Amino acid sequence: MTALGSPDTGAEHERTVGIDPAVARRIRLVGLDVDGVLTEGGIYLGDVDGARMEFKRFDIWDGLGIKMLQLAGIDVAIITGRVSEAVAFRAAELGITDVVQDAHARKLPALRKLLAAKGIDERDVAFVGDDLPDLAVLRVVGLPVVVANCTRDVASLGFRLTRNGGYGAIREFAELLLRARGEWDTLVDKYVQSRSEEA
Repeated sequence: MTALGSPDTGAEHERTVGIDPAVARRIRLVGLDVDGVLTEGGIYLGDVDGARMEFKRFDIWDGLGIKMLQLAGIDVAIITGRVSEAVAFRAAELGITDVVQDAHARKLPALRKLLAAKGIDERDVAFVGDDLPDLAVLRVVGLPVVVANCTRDVASLGFRLTRNGGYGAIREFAELLLRARGEWDTLVDKYVQSRSEEA
């Protein structure tokens, strides 16, 4: 099978063996949706002492995948159509400073503003989405990616992962991208070395 992003793939965007190395090497920023991508899509809502509380479940594997992208020098941004303190908290834990939470889900203008500030072209961006709010972004980025359990509307637009959102999909993507760039093994060694030294 041809790797996604190869010049001869045209409009074909089905599950493929891997990411085209030339496309992978161009990626300078990875944008992530939250609900359905970093989480399984569920939201826990409740009331504690009269205060509205919202909780989300994040996958630890995804967090490590994000750290590996950062270790490779790739910027990671969160662009979501919901406003949630849980997202801000998780982003801070992972060292993600580019976080856009827009209750109106205007993701493409948010991405373009972020890219203009960083001097990054849309072709040098990968974005991982799962549903209609991600459609506009997936149509313009250089490497559109969708989770295994994405909706039919976005399924044909991107490289389709084998893992569902909230269950290691970002970890899977990070490894595929970094392997395509020829950096995975070196980054694993660097990660292990950093965890093997005394503080």
